[in-house]
Amino acid sequence: MEALLVNKIKNKEELEKAFAIRKKVFVEEQNCPPELEWENEDVSTHFLAEINGIPCGACRWRKTDAGYKLERFAVLKEFRGKRIGQALVAAALADLPESARYIYLNAQLDAVRLYSRFGFVAEGEQFEEAGIQHFKMVKKVL
Repeated sequence: MEALLVNKIKNKEELEKAFAIRKKVFVEEQNCPPELEWENEDVSTHFLAEINGIPCGACRWRKTDAGYKLERFAVLKEFRGKRIGQALVAAALADLPESARYIYLNAQLDAVRLYSRFGFVAEGEQFEEAGIQHFKMVKKVL
């Protein structure tokens, strides 16, 4: 039985593991410009997913002027389809402060369904970011 754990990152070593996952997924696999990938790291709360102790996914959230933004969801190709993305979204949402009323993200098209399961709704027109089509999605909190 595979043990999937998602933990809030507590030290530089764990953060480096998350960065390595993001580099592999966004920069190498999706050809995102590296300079777009590494921003706002110091003001973000980061998470690392591991299966049986092997790093396999990462994400983060940060407070912005608009509200709380979930970002940088990345799962290594060989681990996709194992509900790691769902576990990352759930962990990030559970970590947000009680006061979080406006929660949003920019979803790549193939991830829209995943986020909609958590109550996110697409808003506005489809747009391009780093050469990839996205929708802004917002989770309404009552």
